[in-house]
Parts: sequence; C-alpha cells; structure tokens
Amino acid sequence: MQELTNQELYQALEYAKSIDEDTGRKMLEQFQLDQTALAQTIFGIFPPIIARENQDMSYLFMDLCFDVLCVFQKAFGPLPSQNDMDFDWAAKQALLLDAELQSLIRENPMDDKIRAKLQDRFASRAVEDTPQIGLVKLMNEVIDDYASESPSRVPAIKPTQTMIAVVIRLFNNLYSQANGGGL
Repeated sequence: MQELTNQELYQALEYAKSIDEDTGRKMLEQFQLDQTALAQTIFGIFPPIIARENQDMSYLFMDLCFDVLCVFQKAFGPLPSQNDMDFDWAAKQALLLDAELQSLIRENPMDDKIRAKLQDRFASRAVEDTPQIGLVKLMNEVIDDYASESPSRVPAIKPTQTMIAVVIRLFNNLYSQANGGGL
C-alpha cells in the first residue's frame, strides 16, 4: 500500500474535519458492523490503557481514531468488510500485538527489564511497520500540542502516540489484506 502524499493526507484530514456529528455517528456504526473485532479493539481496549495515564488523552485518542478512519476511507475507499477477510485476520493481528500490549498495562506483573524491552519494541514496530509515516507524524504533532496544554497529560504522550501508530498500522494492514496484500 502506498504512502499518502502530503496533498492526499491534508485533503483526507479536511474531509474528516468537515463531517457533521450525524454523519460521523453513522460512519462509526458502519465501522462497528463492517469490522466488529477491529472496532472493539480500537475503541474498547486501547482507550482504557491510555486513560490509566490521563483521561483527556484517551478522549483525544478516540477522536484521532475517527480521523484515521476517515483518512483511510477518503484515500483508499470504503472500509473492507470482515466478511471479505480471512477468517482469522483479526486473531493474527491480535497475536502480533498481545505481548507488547500487555507490557503497557502497569498492573500486569512483569519483570521491569522485559517490560521496557517489550514497550520499546512495540513503539519502534508501530512506527517502522506503518508506511503512512506522514499520517503518524501529523497525529503525533496533534498529541504533543494537546498534551502541552496541561502537565497532567504529558505522561500519556508515549502510550497515546504508540496506540495511534498501532491504529494506523491496523488500518493499513486491513486495507492491504483486503487488496490481497497479506498481513
């Protein structure tokens, strides 16, 4: 899957910002129907991990996830249906992320050195495996700007940036898989 040009990226983000609340709600409902497991992961599992650091940042994360959904739909077409995917696509994606995600949950018992290695690997893979580097950079700038408004948000910068990079990677993998590109 090709990386979006700056022009394509800005057009897609403008499209996301132009969507009214009713249309946005319908898009999210359709996302939950078309990709139930992915929607549950993005909106059900990731935000609580970020909220452990800061609730405001978890709300920002959900807003940015909507922007990512809009960007991919604008740039690459309608969201592929999970019915058109390999049966175990979501399970494969979850297995790839499981250990690293577990390291982000402080309440999980884990050796500190192992936790640090898993978190570093998770963060680097989230960026390296995503060909949409321009989108990741823009989202990171938004996260940095928002966090700079309140010192209580700063501890949540890294988890929020990591999770949004994962979301972008998951969408990229989804569209690649739907177009016959494998994982």
